[in-house]
Amino acid sequence: MTKLFGCLFADKPVFSCSHLLLLMSIAPKRSRAVFQKLEEALIKLSSKPRPESVHRFRTGTRRLQILLGELSPKLDRSEKKLLKLLGRIRKRAGKVRDLDVQSAALRSLKMPREPRRKTQLINHLIELRRQQEKKLRKEFDEATVREIRKRLKRAAKRFNPEASCDPLAVAKAMLDRLDRAGAPLSEAVLHQYRILSKRARYAAEFASPSNEAVQFIAETKRIQDALGDWHDWLTLTQTAIEHLGDVRESPLMAELHNVTGAKFRHAVAVLSRTRGKLQTDFKRTARGTVSANLEPERDAASAA
Repeated sequence: MTKLFGCLFADKPVFSCSHLLLLMSIAPKRSRAVFQKLEEALIKLSSKPRPESVHRFRTGTRRLQILLGELSPKLDRSEKKLLKLLGRIRKRAGKVRDLDVQSAALRSLKMPREPRRKTQLINHLIELRRQQEKKLRKEFDEATVREIRKRLKRAAKRFNPEASCDPLAVAKAMLDRLDRAGAPLSEAVLHQYRILSKRARYAAEFASPSNEAVQFIAETKRIQDALGDWHDWLTLTQTAIEHLGDVRESPLMAELHNVTGAKFRHAVAVLSRTRGKLQTDFKRTARGTVSANLEPERDAASAA
């Protein structure tokens, strides 16, 4: 099971078009928009790493990774280089994004007691953010930005939506493979679901509009939001422990532990409920596919 999870959540493609039938091509407008929006986010991020531009760049690179790495039949050398460049910058931007989210969570915590300790932690997050932003800026020299934009334009011209995998089938296969592992909902498994539900949602968003796709995206977003909220508070609590020490008699630390525990229980409840619903939908879809495949055989038998 550990080996399976390691494969699923490595930062590289898990599925390829050779594993799934080309049942439904990607919506062309959505694929074109990924290239355009990512280039815009890249330009904004290189000028000023504001929280919004950092977030948009990270989600844009994730979507492009799904589009080229999971849904395309084959990557050429230029596309592999593009994803490698973007992946390196995305990881650096992720450190900045984590600190932005932690700061927002801490500021939302209403605590009349221990204002000094809370202020101390906020200032520590601001300083960490400044350091990580400085490192991120080093990744954005003019030559790198120019090369990424050139490779983005080349990949956009080369990409053929009609020759891609069925986005919804790929998305379902991602979650179905993890569900079949049958692991109990521990913190480690929640981490894995958090990452994979995000990737499955991004894949499904490339599908042509349908009720099935809309419902699947809504369910995976519900999982992503609940697990992401828990992960944000967990990360903040870990940062506080590293900076302040795990002082149990501290009202601030006690509150952080309490909130994180409540977020964990809520995430487990949402995941349990939504996972069961998705599994039911998977089975219903599978039965429908089998029935549809049998119809021509029944018609031929009746004609005979």
